[in-house]
This record gives sequence, C-alpha cells and structure tokens, in this order.
Amino acid sequence: QELRRRYKRRKRHYGLERRGRLQGKPMIETRPAVVEARQEIGHYEGDTVQGASWEKACVVTVVERATGLVLIGKSRDRTVKSVNKVLIELLHKSPLPVRTLTLDNGTEFHGYRDVELRAGAQIYFARPHHPWQRGSNENTNGLLRQYWPKGVSMARLTQAQCDAIAHKLNSRPRKRHDYLSPLQLIK
Repeated sequence: QELRRRYKRRKRHYGLERRGRLQGKPMIETRPAVVEARQEIGHYEGDTVQGASWEKACVVTVVERATGLVLIGKSRDRTVKSVNKVLIELLHKSPLPVRTLTLDNGTEFHGYRDVELRAGAQIYFARPHHPWQRGSNENTNGLLRQYWPKGVSMARLTQAQCDAIAHKLNSRPRKRHDYLSPLQLIK
C-alpha cells in the first residue's frame, strides 16, 4: 500500500500588482456610505466571467446591490472597447436607476471614464485581491458557473441565452427579501 505524498504548500505572494495598473482611479473607500447599506436602489457591482482559458469570448455581469437584479451580456473579447460597449448596453437596459458601479481591477475596466460619461454611473474600484468588496457580484458569478463551468467554451453563446439565464436568476426567490425574487421586488 502506497502512502499519499505530501506536497509542500506554496505561499502566494501578493506583492505589487502584476497586471496593468491605472493611476488615479476612484477606490471603494471613497464610495458613499449609502451604497454599503443596500437601502437605495441603483448601486451595481460588475465583473467579467471567462469560459475556456484559450478563447477570447467572455460574459460581463452586473448585479444591483439592493434588489439582486442580474444583467448578463456577451462580449466577443476582454478588450476595453468590447467590455465598455457591453457594460453601457447593460446599464441602459436596466429597468432600475443607475447611480454607481463597483468593479474589480481587471485591465478590461481601464476605460471606465467612457462608461461613466455614457451610462451616467459613478464608478469605483475594489481593492486588488479583495473579492468580498463586490460580494453580490462574486456570488452571482458562482451561480453562473452552473451554466458555464470553468473551461467550457463561450464562443457559441448568444445574447438571447445570456438573457434567458439572467431571467432564471432574477426569478429565484431570495431569503434576504422574504423569498421574493428580484423580478417581484422591482414590479
């Protein structure tokens, strides 16, 4: 009987940011306190979800913090131009007002000023390696993984499929809203 091998645990070093850094961006600490309280509608969190690591296609997700309303858009790649286009479309399509948007530090969001101008949202950035600062969005992205497990291609995914999945997620009852769904809350 062979014994299991013991592997030495690899330490993760979170030194300087290795991705491109953007100077002067508004950080989460400057975000109004009303956003954290989830009492006012119109404050969103956003991110991208990638399928297979070798392909360019991805999905942009936006979640409204108070209601949990999810908006999903297909992007052909993770370039600033493509992601901005999808973000602006999603925010314009939202049935709720748009006040703020909190994003992670991915380089695909470095064109945030264009989104601020065209969508009318004040944008803030979470601290690097602090995903809990955008908890609603991280949780939603986890739910999306039941439709697109890691490594599954998103190349053939359509916007209609994204809308159908968003509708399913928006129809799910939420314990924090006494088992009402986001769609029931916004009616």
